[in-house]
Amino acid sequence: MVFNTGAALLDAIVLAVVSKDEEGTYGYKITQEVRRVIELSESTLYPVLRRLQKNGYLEVYDRECAGRNRRSYRLTGPGRTQLGAYQKEWSEYVEKINGIFEEEEWNE
Repeated sequence: MVFNTGAALLDAIVLAVVSKDEEGTYGYKITQEVRRVIELSESTLYPVLRRLQKNGYLEVYDRECAGRNRRSYRLTGPGRTQLGAYQKEWSEYVEKINGIFEEEEWNE
């Protein structure tokens, strides 16, 4: 992708991915889901997860999987609220950008 992904957009994407499963999900799966829309390394993801946890948007817990503990993440109440704010902001942003692109098509 030629467009930069800023911290707020990355936070929004991660919160959206984690919100898909009420029980939460684990880091590798989050990375795979995010990679469906943007290029992202695991080394980029984990600081984002820590920041979202520090801000109170994610809860971290260990869940047993195949005899080992797997660190999982799920949204908190404030995380759901923040995701809603990001979704509203994104919708407004997309509408403005699309308006510019559509306006350009009419002026050609």
